This record gives sequence, structure tokens and C-alpha cells, in this order.
Amino acid sequence: MAVTWPVQVGQPPALASAFQPRRGVRERIQDARDHGADVVLTQHDVRPARTRTRVLAGEGGVGKSQLAAWFAHQAQEERTADLVVWVPAGSPEQIITGYARAALRVGAPGADGTEPAADATAFCEWLHTTDRTWLIVLDDITDPADLVGWWPPHRPTGWTLATTRRRDAALATGGRQSIDIDVYSPSESLAYLTDRLTEAGCPGLLDASARDLAAAVGQLPLALSHASAYLIDQAVGCADYLARYTAAARLAEVMPAGSDPDGYGRPVTVTLLLALDAADRADPVGLARPTLALAAVLSPDGHPDELWATATVTRYLSDQVDRPVTAEQAGMALRTLHRYGLLTHTPTDGPRAVRVHALTARASREVSTVDPATVAHSAADALLHLWPEHDHVSTDLAGALRTNTSILAGLTGDLLWQPGGHPLLWRAGESFLRLGLYALAVDHWHRMVDDAVRVLGDEHPHTITVRSNLATSYRQAGRTDEAITIEEKVLNDAARVLGAEHPDAILARANLAASYRQAGRTDEAITIEEEVLNDAMRVLGNEHPRGILARANLAASYRQAGRTDEAITIEEELVVDAVRVLGDEHPDTIASRVNLSASYYQAGRTDEATTIMERVVDDAARVLGNEHPYTFVARANLAACYRQAGRTDEAITIMEKVVADSARVLGDHPDTVTAVHALRAWRDEA
Repeated sequence: MAVTWPVQVGQPPALASAFQPRRGVRERIQDARDHGADVVLTQHDVRPARTRTRVLAGEGGVGKSQLAAWFAHQAQEERTADLVVWVPAGSPEQIITGYARAALRVGAPGADGTEPAADATAFCEWLHTTDRTWLIVLDDITDPADLVGWWPPHRPTGWTLATTRRRDAALATGGRQSIDIDVYSPSESLAYLTDRLTEAGCPGLLDASARDLAAAVGQLPLALSHASAYLIDQAVGCADYLARYTAAARLAEVMPAGSDPDGYGRPVTVTLLLALDAADRADPVGLARPTLALAAVLSPDGHPDELWATATVTRYLSDQVDRPVTAEQAGMALRTLHRYGLLTHTPTDGPRAVRVHALTARASREVSTVDPATVAHSAADALLHLWPEHDHVSTDLAGALRTNTSILAGLTGDLLWQPGGHPLLWRAGESFLRLGLYALAVDHWHRMVDDAVRVLGDEHPHTITVRSNLATSYRQAGRTDEAITIEEKVLNDAARVLGAEHPDAILARANLAASYRQAGRTDEAITIEEEVLNDAMRVLGNEHPRGILARANLAASYRQAGRTDEAITIEEELVVDAVRVLGDEHPDTIASRVNLSASYYQAGRTDEATTIMERVVDDAARVLGNEHPYTFVARANLAACYRQAGRTDEAITIMEKVVADSARVLGDHPDTVTAVHALRAWRDEA
């Protein structure tokens, strides 16, 4: 793929109206860069210092991201970097997703858009070798541990600029320099207000109280942006606004003790209250508060604006104002909040079109009068409605939805577990597994287990299901012993709580058998799988997806035990049934062909195995992507067929790529180990 340079990946926030140069800070950043250091922008600590390394609980609002955005925009406008990448760094998945998108844009070798973790790794490898100039911005790092293995390399042609609220010592090591960002100086605050009002054609609103207004809001850039938007929209002067601010400040005193640890939240809460009152009076009347309440529980990195056209959201808004609300009116409410600076709505930003600053969101949650459970479930229902049927087809949208799910779950506590766990939580976990993001899947389902046990109890049916999914994630990640330990518990709990013939109890036995087979305990696997197949046929029927899975698992164990003819008999029927029930290009149909080919190969029917595998490799690459684990297995099987047919050089070439790709994507996984041993043996033979 030809790349047209320069390239931008991700969307840096637009520079705020009347953006202040802050030349002193910018010069410090540039000086660090000139001396070869990457730069981490942190929040200045406004409290008395006892230790120099601590975690700040407040979101900031001092303009760290705006400064980073200035450097990103400058690099683009002045063409000082061939590549500018803006990566929200609030979670491992956001980092991986951002890198994966960059890999595709620069044409990094091995990146194909279907396996984010593999693409992200390919991008890091590209950064190590490219002669292109680049700037990577990691915005809002919430946990330095998330960057282990993902920090861009130190290269003469590239540099990294990061923003964070954290002050961990680890952030200022490894060639990185930490620079504190404070609030505006009084002169910068006055310059901001002057420029903002002048640009809006309202210089007459700037009066003698401008300096006092800036002091009242703590010289905080975010609070000043709220205030200036109010001044402009309401056509009031600084003195009038200051009087309103002072009166509204009394309401903010209801904030719980300790809820404003960084000293910045209270001014934002007051400016928010004033702006919300004005926005709520704008047409459509009454929608601003419930709209911001819902947006405030979603990701600061953004969510799709299509969410506001869903029936779930319009019904939620209708219930809040006790009248019908249309999707058009919901969109008008977004634009009103955008006008008052309470959120940013950029329709061209796709899955991240609507953003709320984290500190604005926190203040909104603290003053909201909307029932938190209603907000949580409405947001979850809307996100679930937007989820694409096939994650690998819409990876950017699926990634944004997973991020929003994680933020929503973290902010709303146990609300999504009442009464029994929202389906959105399951859908996000399934998405990790479907895309082969096994390490992230393990993390997700581990949190799910902890939450389910705490809220529902250890033996609730949902807890049993969540624990089963955690075990599946372990098995897919190659952590077989851990999977077996959990699955043995799941099997006992499911049989006791649900009954031995409940579909989930049958699935629990099937999963345990699959892990036994992966651990080499084939005889035990076969014993369980024969029982599972009989029960599944009786309870679910021959063509139920779990019935198909039961037959596939038994055939795989028969093949592993050398009972190849029995495996082939089952697998030939399975391919026909899978095509009829699931469709010709369903992942499970592709897997059934992989398994049949493997059995043909084992039986010495090389020509038949090769014919199937050549088709399967094409199908798997097209449907799942070149770096999906299923595709690795298909290519490895094709290589084995070529070797058996005497086409050794072709076999070795294919297997070398399988080993390299599998090691990069799966790490020390059993499939990787098997491929390495096979390649070594083939080379010895050759």
C-alpha cells in the first residue's frame, strides 16, 4: 500500500478559542526535546508538598492536553514530522487501538487491521526501524503500568510527548523528563478573556472585574473557558458574571469533603452550574442537564454521536422532561452544550465525535439530580445498540465501544450489576475474545468475576457463567493449568446449582474437556466429550451451535488420540451442518474445515487436505484477518500438507512466518511452541 506523507492518526483536540501561547512552558518542552528527552506533562501540585511522588485524584483542567495539541498541530502545519499520532492513553486497550490504527496508516509490515494487538506490535517495530520523522502524543496516562512494553522507542527522528495527572517516579525515567503545568498566571488569564471576547465580537463585555473573575475561578483554564462561553452567549459583563458566580458558589459547598483533592474541581463545579442553568433554558428547554448527565459517564476520549439518535436515549430524555423528545432535539441539546463549552461535538470524528473533559464530567456527576441507575442503564443500553454484529469488520467502532464500556462500568460501580449484570458487560468481553485480544480478555473477565462474586454471590448463575468465560480466556491465552483449575470449580458449581443437564452445565463439561485436551490429557477429554455429545444431542439437538461445538471437540480429541477415521466421520458431517446452520464464512465453519483438513492430513490423504487448506487460508485471511489465531492454525496446517507432499521449501517459508507472527501476537502460547518445534524439525530434515 502506497503511503501519502505526512500522515496524521487520531484527532488532537482543536486549539481552544483564544489559546494562550504559554511560551515559558513551551520553551521548557522544546529544550527537553532538543536535549533528546521525551516529555511528560504533569499537573502542578497546588497542595503543600510532603513527598514528590504521589497520585493526584483530580482531573486537572490546567491545559496539559491543549499544550500537547499545540505541538501536534504545529508539527502538522510546519511539516516538521512525517507522522503525528494522537493516542488517548487512559487504558491498555486505548493504547493498543491507537497504535493499531497507526500501523495501518503507515503500512507497517504485518498489520492488516483485524488483530489490534498484533498491529500495535507491528507499529512499535516500525518505529524502531523507520527513517521517517514522527511525534507520538500519549494523552492522559492514568496508569504508567499500562505503558510497559508500549513506550515508543528513543530515536533521533522521533519523540514522544505525554500528559498525565500522575506523578510516579517511573514516568521521569528511561530518557523522559517530567514538566509540571500550572494554572494560568493572572496576566495569561486576562489575555485569555480579552482574546476570547474580542474574537467573539464582544470586547465590551470585558470590564474592570475581569481580573477578579479570573482570580475567583482560580486562574484555571477550563473554568475560564466555561465562564467566557457564558459571557458570550448571555451577553453579560465580567462584573455581572462574578456576582452570579459568587452566588452559585454557595451551592457548590454541598460537595462532599475530600471530593476536590487537587483544588481545581470547585471552580469548575460553579462555572458548570451557571452554564447548565443557562443551557437548560435554551431550546429545547430542559434537555441540557439530562444530556450532560449521560455524556458524563462515558469516555472522555469520545463516543459516537449516533448514540443520541437511539430509541434508548430519546426515551431516557423524554422521561426526564416528561414529554416526547426526538433524535433531532437530542442533537440540538448536544450543540447547546457545545456552545457553552461543556462538551465538544465534532461530527467528523466518527466513533469519538462527542467528548466531555474529565473534570467537567466529574463536576456534572457531582451535581446531577438524575437517578444514577437510570443514567447507567440508559448509557449501557445505547452502547449495546450501537455494537456491530462483526467486531473484526468495524474494529474502530468496536474499540470505541469497549473503551466506553470500561469507563461506564468504572464510574457507575455496581449499578450495571443490578439486577444481574448488564448484557453490555458480556458483549465487551466477547469482543476481546473474538478479536484474539486474550490478555485484555483475561483482565476484563477477571474484573467481572470479582464484581459478580461481590454483588451476586459466589454461586449465582451469572457468576458461574462469568467464571467460565475467564477460564476460556486463560485457555485461549495458553494458560491451560489456570483454565483447568477454574473449570473444575465451574463444573461442580454448575451441576449443583443448575443441574447436570442444564445447557450451561453441559458447556462447563465441554470447556473442561477442551482444556484437558490442550494439556495433553486426551483420554480424560474423550470420556467427558462423549458424555457431553450425548447430552447435548438429547437436550439441545443436533444442529444447535453447542451441539455442533460438542461434535467438533470430540473429533479433535479423537484425532489427537490417533482415532483418525472416527474424527473424519464426525468432521465431514460437521462441515455440511456448519455451512447450513452458520453460513459458509462463519468463523466456526472455517474452523470446521481446518479440523477436517487436519484429520485428512493425519490419515495420509494429503491432496484432499491441501485442497481444503488452500481455500481455508484464503477464507480465514479475508474473514478473520491475516493475524487472527485461527489463521495461524490454518497456515500451519497448509505448511504441513506441503511438507507431506514433498514441497518442503514452500512449507518452511510458510512456517517461518507462522512462527514469527504467532510469537508476536500470542507469545509463549502452546500453538507457538508447536510451530517452533515443527519448524526446527523440518529444517533438520532439509
